[in-house]
Amino acid sequence: MGDDIMLVQVYLDDIIFESTDQKMVDEFQDVMQKRFKMSSLGAINFFLGLQVDQTEKGIFLHQSKYVADILSRFKMEDELIAKNPLSVNHGITPENTGPKVNLTLYNAIIGSLMYLTASRPDIIFATCLCARYQAQPNVNHMLAVKKIMRYLKGTPSLGLWYPRKDEFDLMAFSDSDYGGCKRDFKSTSEGCQFLGSRLISWQCKKQTAVAQSMCEAEYIAANPVNHSNTKHIGIKYHFIRDCYEKKLIDVQQIGTTTQRADLFTKVFDRPRFLFLLNVLGVKDRAEVVSNKELLK
Repeated sequence: MGDDIMLVQVYLDDIIFESTDQKMVDEFQDVMQKRFKMSSLGAINFFLGLQVDQTEKGIFLHQSKYVADILSRFKMEDELIAKNPLSVNHGITPENTGPKVNLTLYNAIIGSLMYLTASRPDIIFATCLCARYQAQPNVNHMLAVKKIMRYLKGTPSLGLWYPRKDEFDLMAFSDSDYGGCKRDFKSTSEGCQFLGSRLISWQCKKQTAVAQSMCEAEYIAANPVNHSNTKHIGIKYHFIRDCYEKKLIDVQQIGTTTQRADLFTKVFDRPRFLFLLNVLGVKDRAEVVSNKELLK
């Protein structure tokens, strides 16, 4: 219908649909209910553990209930609060000299944290780093994952804020460390994508091959899907340059102070950490949502 659009997402026996035209929503709902045995739950507010708060000003996604659940499950409700998910000098290494810990418990915590990263980009680097040691975790690794949990205790209602009135320009930030993994010295790629100021996806992934230079690591981070092996560095270079010359993309150098993707591959002190959360649109629910403003 003109410039209006409809989006439909299906997951097993659950379905979400929305449109820029309410008439399209009503017609689609009528058709689905006539052809299938289904019921409508109205405006979305909870889906697969993800809570959705809708207001006239925008949408806030969070997992506050899930945070409370995992803190209770792992008996962390009475622990002291941590201000950061990971210490700058965290000391997490692949050395197996420390006392071993309960493998089942460690992996259960990692799995729970991984699910939480769907709305919490602030913990993805710390969680991914700890996940590398799931085979033989020691006491230092357990202390690290428990610190992430203690950080969650102090920030249970952090989530992603999507303002209604904003631009829709697509921007992507990518970066890489160099040989950051202390086990195999592979680099870690990180990236984040925005529609205007809205964070829509983010990544933190160890590269599949050992980069021979910082330049190679950066190219892999900029183009991780089509050319993930460093032996194809020439292809990476020409692929990115070709896209740039055809004006399919605009490549710009990002200074260290404004590199939003850094949150996904580095550890920072609290002021820098809070700055990155702000530019990524990670907010506390109380900052942007009032119960009086919630749409029913």
